[in-house]
Amino acid sequence: MKEPEKFGQKRLISVIFFLYLLFIIRVIVFKYPLSQMQEIVNSWQKDVVLEGLNTANFVPFKTIKMYIQYYDLPGLRSFSNLFGNVLVFIPVGLMLPMVHRASKNILVAIINTLFFIVGIEVFQLFSNFGAFDVDDIILNMFGVLIGSCIYKIVRKSEKEEL
Repeated sequence: MKEPEKFGQKRLISVIFFLYLLFIIRVIVFKYPLSQMQEIVNSWQKDVVLEGLNTANFVPFKTIKMYIQYYDLPGLRSFSNLFGNVLVFIPVGLMLPMVHRASKNILVAIINTLFFIVGIEVFQLFSNFGAFDVDDIILNMFGVLIGSCIYKIVRKSEKEEL
């Protein structure tokens, strides 16, 4: 492949990746209707932060265990919460190595996305635009790991074809 074509593809993937990150922020952080988000912003005070700390889950696997244990309860949405948190980050694991060369190393990709994911969770903790849950971080990182592994497998098969 010629260098200009390669540059054009990388640029396109970078734009798609950036738009996907914005999509994640929209779906995870700004998921509420605008009127509800306005109410949340209007309620921001010291006690809102304390409320966030009281409702936060800092115990690894607590929520995951609960979703597995009570998967059949109506209205709990166990499946969508567990798998949704994984699935939404698989594309991040796939695309990050394409736009950030150092992230071809899975450990680097995981560290880079960990900052993004923890940033989202901490923002939720202090803003009340959701709830902090360490299990979300674990599930999101699992999605990144799956995506990174898929990237590695695809790259390896492409090299073998040459």
